[in-house]
Amino acid sequence: MSSNTTQITEDAIHATTLAWMQDRGVDLDEVAALVLYLQRDFYPDLTPEECRNHVDHVLTKREVQNAILTGIQLDRLAEEKKMDDPLLDMILRDESLYGIDEILATSILNVYGSIGMTNYGYIDRVKPGILSRLDNKSSGKIHTFLDDLVGAVAASAASRLSHNRKMEQERGAGQTTETGS
Repeated sequence: MSSNTTQITEDAIHATTLAWMQDRGVDLDEVAALVLYLQRDFYPDLTPEECRNHVDHVLTKREVQNAILTGIQLDRLAEEKKMDDPLLDMILRDESLYGIDEILATSILNVYGSIGMTNYGYIDRVKPGILSRLDNKSSGKIHTFLDDLVGAVAASAASRLSHNRKMEQERGAGQTTETGS
């Protein structure tokens, strides 16, 4: 544990979040692929690059970074068996009644509203792409929190994309809109 009293900068927290995700095997292009999976039926012209832009933006939010850093740290502690039972057992097994991993993920979804929540519920259930890999226990890595957090980032990016597309559509039709995040 660090006793350093120097305040960590926002840029350092963002960089640490990205580094920890990469260290745990999260490729942001795979997260963008989840956004594409969620939104391609609604926006046929959607590109992986546009999806990635929204993922990158979601990851700049401090609330998102806090949730990811907390979840990854808990996954690591469980891997290292630095927790006591019954909590350790529940996290190692990703026990279905535990639910705190989903609660942490909803802190990300709260930033982007109800569309994000419905998108999250869907991909958490079907676990496409990277979510299936993170949910698979055969690698020996524990991703009890991370799979839900990655799903929440993708669902939030999909929500942000939908809101932005709606604003663009209204601007193109000459309607006035309010700005959002």
